[in-house]
Amino acid sequence: MKTTFLTAAFLVLALAGQASAQCYADYKAKQDNPLRLQYGIIELPQAACTSPQAARNYAEPVISRSGWTLLQIESIFGEAEFQRRSVNAGAIHLRQ
Repeated sequence: MKTTFLTAAFLVLALAGQASAQCYADYKAKQDNPLRLQYGIIELPQAACTSPQAARNYAEPVISRSGWTLLQIESIFGEAEFQRRSVNAGAIHLRQ
């Protein structure tokens, strides 16, 4: 009985930890006149972590506020990948 309770408690804690994990997407965007291209990373809310289309729906208006047009979402990833990928993003390493 004690083992069952401990196993259930562990699963609840593990699922709670997953629900609060950070999610990011890297993207490509452009500006016209003159043409400028950008690679960046955006932090996503949990609801936008489910698919590239959900990430795009969240990211497009955020990126457009800065005068950029979203071209594509490259991938969605967690905190473990964030440090490695943020090096490639340069000054636009995290947009919120």
